Amino acid sequence: MKLLDGQNLDDIAIALLRQYEPQALELNPAGYWLAYSGGKDSDVILDLAKRSGIKFTAHYNMTTVDPPELVHYIRRQHPEVKIERHKSMWQLIREHHCPPRRAARFCCQELKECGGSGHIIITGIRNAESPRRAKRRQFEACYRDGRKFYLNPIKAWPTSAVWAYIRGRKLPYCRLYDEGFKRIGCVLCPMTRNVQEQIDRWPKLAAAWRRAIVSTFKPGYCGRTGKAFKSEEDYWQWWLDRDASIDDYSEPDDMVLFEDDPDQKEAVGNG
Repeated sequence: MKLLDGQNLDDIAIALLRQYEPQALELNPAGYWLAYSGGKDSDVILDLAKRSGIKFTAHYNMTTVDPPELVHYIRRQHPEVKIERHKSMWQLIREHHCPPRRAARFCCQELKECGGSGHIIITGIRNAESPRRAKRRQFEACYRDGRKFYLNPIKAWPTSAVWAYIRGRKLPYCRLYDEGFKRIGCVLCPMTRNVQEQIDRWPKLAAAWRRAIVSTFKPGYCGRTGKAFKSEEDYWQWWLDRDASIDDYSEPDDMVLFEDDPDQKEAVGNG
């Protein structure tokens, strides 16, 4: 494996998982909550957790707009991962009276980031994924939930190290990567740019998106978008255009650093 300050990256990650295990067990006797997405980074943290010997449970949050190939992969290769079902995307759209957009991704908070209260959550976030994630720390707290904490053991890993680890350990991974996908997430996620490619690939999911979105249509105005639409098709096409006027990548971030704050760090151990 690649070296960081003279140490193997996987050795550093395993040491971190073992270091925080006493706090994780004090918070919850079930140990860590491993947030598994089915992507390459999740495959790595799952294997690292197993190698480290820590106590943990692995969880995948179903969104109802997951690529079918991804769900099939998880069920086939990782039966130990618990598939959690919360609200559907369609229910969420009806409740918000509009679809999620690039600058308003309420879906992430309500479908992907739920669960894990009372645990230290192991994630696979990495610096290389985005500038915002590069600012995150290895141990963090959630400002929405005072009993929810995050450990990011592969934060410093470049993408090349992730693939080297998967190949070196001969780990299974979702076949969508072999078809050219760089990242695997929800079908027609507001952040995706290859919209038509995904519509062609998953037409049934695209049709379900359209039904849910146009169900919130109102002539002249629609929900919280602040825009007037002439027709359901006008509304649908606007959503597919991905808020073209918004250029920034506004990633939701509910972490608060306290890695260097001994008082808050002690609070984790005290539950």
